Amino acid sequence: MAVSESRRGFWLGVVAYLIWGAFPLYWPLLEPAGAVEILGHRIVWSALTTVVLVLALSRRRQLVALFRDRRTLLLLSLGAVTISVNWATYIWGVNNGRVVEASLGYFINPLVTVLMGVFLLGERLRPLQWVAMGVAASAVAVLTWDYGRPPYVALVLAFSFGSYGLLKKTANSGALESLTLETIVLTPVAAAYLGFLAATGDSSFGHHGVGHALLFATTGVITAVPLICFGAAATRVSMVTLGLLQYLAPILQFALGVLWFGEDMPPGRWAGFLLVWVALSVFTVEATNHRRRQLRLTAEASAV
Repeated sequence: MAVSESRRGFWLGVVAYLIWGAFPLYWPLLEPAGAVEILGHRIVWSALTTVVLVLALSRRRQLVALFRDRRTLLLLSLGAVTISVNWATYIWGVNNGRVVEASLGYFINPLVTVLMGVFLLGERLRPLQWVAMGVAASAVAVLTWDYGRPPYVALVLAFSFGSYGLLKKTANSGALESLTLETIVLTPVAAAYLGFLAATGDSSFGHHGVGHALLFATTGVITAVPLICFGAAATRVSMVTLGLLQYLAPILQFALGVLWFGEDMPPGRWAGFLLVWVALSVFTVEATNHRRRQLRLTAEASAV
């Protein structure tokens, strides 16, 4: 049974990251709507979708408890702001020919998360982690030289998602309930903006056919489904497996940017991405070996 559950968790994780990786194919379908309008619809439809799921799964009591806990409410409200920045930046990047740069943000996100742990939580890096950080810093320098500017889209995505993860970890609440709270908190602002667009005649919703309007409605499902799959996977597979699976999304995004959208990849950009991949390889191998050592030491201590 344990093997079956582990296998199920693995495939649920694969589904979650493949959906996230395929997002560059989805957001352009909502054009000519701009990134902020798409974000507004994503928030509103996600709120509706998650509320329905909370009621269907009998999680209403857990959701109400989050709203009553002031500390959790504050943390998740801040998380809602950071994830909205992340969503808006990603949608804008994908719809403005920066799919490859967006993928870079999720490649470097694990490194950024570790760096935030050092500066915000007082964690200490092991020697090989410092090596990985140094290589990653060199990669950003090379990419800045290649682009002629810092890779803003990638950096905003990495730091906003890292901040979101830190806030979610601190809040320590259920994935579905916390997403529901976050989208509910954001919905009044999102709905007001969408109402303003409709009142001024600048809204894309309903003006490009029924199919286009229905696509807006699916933004809630496309947000909730991978999150639920991820939550189910996280309880069934090891952190090492989950850590390796997370690279599926940016790998797919990068491939789509280069092969599907035909984005330019001059030699300097390839060099920068190669350094990122080297940094991630060092970081992943070191983290995997460290975890194995810790498990072995724990097992030996228990045996004694």
